[in-house]
Amino acid sequence: MGDILNDIANCIPALRRYARALTHDRDSADDLVQDALERAIVKRALWRPIGPIRPWLFQILLNLHRNTIRDRKRDVELMPMDALAERIGVPASQAERAVLLETADAMQRLPDEQREALLLVAVEGLSYAEAAKVLDIPVGTLMSRLGRARGALRQMTSENGRPTLKAIK
Repeated sequence: MGDILNDIANCIPALRRYARALTHDRDSADDLVQDALERAIVKRALWRPIGPIRPWLFQILLNLHRNTIRDRKRDVELMPMDALAERIGVPASQAERAVLLETADAMQRLPDEQREALLLVAVEGLSYAEAAKVLDIPVGTLMSRLGRARGALRQMTSENGRPTLKAIK
């Protein structure tokens, strides 16, 4: 039992990052992580050690987040782009900061299913199989969502294949 609790504890930083990306609010993210950890500890007997525990924890967190959204009837509070840039680390130059802000803004405009997939694979580093399991979809569906998300981001953030600097024009 101690090993599973240690494994869960080791996943907390990744859960916090993912929760913050989903909720856009530090306090809401911390509440979501706490709820997910509580659920995981209470239901730890349901976890089958056939792979890493991390995807199982992400699945719990994502399901709780979706339940919260459903309960609030899509009344999501968005984080201002400046606050998001401060939390993820701002590059030194104004041009790089503008591109970062534009990309963050574009990610927020993605449909939830595409943003969730992109965050799990690109930000959290989960494999396609792990991310598909978290989202409870086939790997092919995950790959399609990632392809659509990447294509949409390219369209929203580029002109003639080069990053735009709309924020400083």
